[in-house]
Amino acid sequence: MTQQSESTTSTPAHDTDAPPARSPLAPSTAPRPLGERRVWPRSFHDRLTAPLPDLKSMARFAREGSIRPGPEGLADIPRLPFAPGPLPRVDARTIAVSWAGHASWVVQIGGLTVLTDPVWSRRILGTPARITPVGIPWSALPRVDAVVISHNHYDHLDAPTLRRLPRDTPVFVPAGLGNWFRRRRFTGVTELDWWEAAELGGVRFDFVPAHHWSKRSLTDTCRSLWGGWVLTDSDGLRVYFAGDTGYGHWFARIGQRYPGIDLALLPIGAYDPRWWLSDVHCDPEEAVRAAQDLGARRMAPMHWATFVLSAEPVLEPLTRVRAAWQKAGLPREDLWDLPVGGSRTLG
Repeated sequence: MTQQSESTTSTPAHDTDAPPARSPLAPSTAPRPLGERRVWPRSFHDRLTAPLPDLKSMARFAREGSIRPGPEGLADIPRLPFAPGPLPRVDARTIAVSWAGHASWVVQIGGLTVLTDPVWSRRILGTPARITPVGIPWSALPRVDAVVISHNHYDHLDAPTLRRLPRDTPVFVPAGLGNWFRRRRFTGVTELDWWEAAELGGVRFDFVPAHHWSKRSLTDTCRSLWGGWVLTDSDGLRVYFAGDTGYGHWFARIGQRYPGIDLALLPIGAYDPRWWLSDVHCDPEEAVRAAQDLGARRMAPMHWATFVLSAEPVLEPLTRVRAAWQKAGLPREDLWDLPVGGSRTLG
C-alpha cells in the first residue's frame, strides 16, 4: 500500500473494487498536486499479477528458448511499414497521434504535445540496433509539454533521449521512479500510484494498472511501479496508452473507470515464446481482446517493428492483429495500424 505524505489522506490507491457508475467527464479521483513529494514502499512486488521467472524457468529458457527469430523471420525487415511524414497541425479540440516507433508516440491533446516512453536512440542496452529508423526526427518535434513513462525497462525509459529535453519539462512517472529523474535534474516530476491522476493545462493524466514488472539493475527489481496512462482532454476525449503489459483483468477495470476511450494504444509484439512472455506481453489476439474489454472505439498497435526483443517473425504481429480484428467483426477503419512515422487525427 502507498504510504501517503502527512499532509494528505486517501483511500488505498490500488483498491480494486469496481467504482460506481459515473459520467465520462467525472473521473473517480481528484487530481493530485503537480510535483508532489511522496513516500513510497520499498517494493511493489505485491502488485505483480504473475510470479517472476524462477531459476527453473530461466534454466529452461537458456536450454530451449530463443530471443530472436530465425533467418526467415528476419527476412521481412525491409518490408516493415515505415512512412515518416510531418506531424499534423491540430487545434486544442483535436487529438493527433504520431508513432515514432516501439512505444514512443507524439500525442497532441488539449493543446499539449505529450511524448510517451520516448526512445529516440538507435540502440538500447542489451538489444540489437533498431530495425526501422525513428519515424519522427527529434528536430521536427514542437515544444514538448509533458512526458509520460510507463515503467523503467530500457526500451521504455531511455536516458540519452531524455537528456535532450529541457529539465523543466513536466514528467509523469510511476510511483517510486521520481528520484531517477530528480538525480538527472528534472524539476517537474509527478509520481502517481494506480488510479491516481494529475492535471496539466486542462488535460488529465490518470495512471492505471498493467500486467508487467520493473527492473533496471541487479538490485532494483520491482522497486518502482509500472502501468499505463489515460489522457483526457477538456471535451472528454480519451486516449489510453498501455505501456507494456500482458493480457488480464485490468483492461475491463480500466474500461469501467474510464468509459468512452476513443483510442487505445496497445502493444502487439515481443510475445514469443508464449510460455516465457505471456504474463507480461500481449500477443496480437490478446491485444484485440484488450481493446474490446476496454470498450475502446479504436485501437492503434505499437511495441513491434522497432527492436527485435523476442522470437516471432518481425512482420507477424501486423498480420495477426489484422486477422484478429477482422475475426472479431470490428470495423476495419477503427484499426489504426500505422506505419512507423505515421499519424492519425481524432476530432
